[in-house]
Amino acid sequence: MTASPVYFTDLRTTVADNLCAKTGRLLERAGLADCVRPGDLTALKLHFGEAGNTAFIRPIFIRWIVDAVAALGAKPFLTDANTLYRGDRSDAVSHLVRALKHGFDCFGAGAPVIIADGLRGTDAETLAFDGAHFTELSIASAVMAADSIVNVSHFKGHELTGFGGALKNLGMGCASREGKMRQHATISPRVESGLCTGCGRCQAICPASAIRLTDTTAVIDAAACIGCAECITVCPQDAVKINWNDDTRLFQEKMIEYAAGLQRAKQGKILHINFLMQVSPSCDCYGHADRAIVPDIGILASPDPVALDQASADLVNAQTGCPGSALARNTAAGEDKFAGLYPEVDWGRQLEYARDLGVGQREYSLVRV
Repeated sequence: MTASPVYFTDLRTTVADNLCAKTGRLLERAGLADCVRPGDLTALKLHFGEAGNTAFIRPIFIRWIVDAVAALGAKPFLTDANTLYRGDRSDAVSHLVRALKHGFDCFGAGAPVIIADGLRGTDAETLAFDGAHFTELSIASAVMAADSIVNVSHFKGHELTGFGGALKNLGMGCASREGKMRQHATISPRVESGLCTGCGRCQAICPASAIRLTDTTAVIDAAACIGCAECITVCPQDAVKINWNDDTRLFQEKMIEYAAGLQRAKQGKILHINFLMQVSPSCDCYGHADRAIVPDIGILASPDPVALDQASADLVNAQTGCPGSALARNTAAGEDKFAGLYPEVDWGRQLEYARDLGVGQREYSLVRV
């Protein structure tokens, strides 16, 4: 089988050739015109960033993509689906306000924002799927209604999948709230009683009322837990831990089935783009962005999200880790940075399962633009 081409531009520029021009050539070589046709309502699937986070893709970079889509005669819009956890993006009103505060509007990014699953995260379409875990998928309605999709991802570390890239942005990011809940359903954290002070922050934020307080510690009801991991993000003592077992492997497979269903439904109408800039150790859903674990690398694009994520991981791992970052091990060039961050997570499972489902292939040829 011929390796999938993954197109790559680094961040070197000159007076005669700036990054905007290089990005335009990248999109052209990667086949944007093959995916986007005149008159298309084209969804640019983004992550607008949580309040306090600064690692999300800057609106100016998004504007270059918007302009390229519009130049093809399509009608681009910026979109994301509401979050499962409570926060600034859990309903369309708050989500829109957060997007605007981060500069995603017609002036900064060049296109309007549409929250894909509606006011409360319930606007969804059911997509039939013959998988090991799902027979149907709940996808945000605006994503399904779009004629074409440009899946734009900030490539970074992630505590449940090792890294988050094109596959995660597609599979988790395009799911409705119900779809997100189905994917997270087997992830139930635990509380280390020796660290917990019983402050109650986790109980106050839990959307499923799955946490109760005893005299000295919090207790999580695994049967009621929906696996949103919000309790992990708010604990000031780092007392709430993920149960590192088959749960993360199962979570990755569920996420990939959602990505596979959408990729099939929009076959030939999706282009995937990964930004390997400010590669933070954790998801942009956190209300902070830690120091980058490696130096900025560049921008990659491909119609094959599996090859794209594999190439992105390889490029990150080829770097020397940034001193003083959260990456305390595997810092040498060529060492696995994501295993250094999350040694319990087999991040290759998402790529392996996506390949097995026919989403794409892990073999790629890196084409420098």
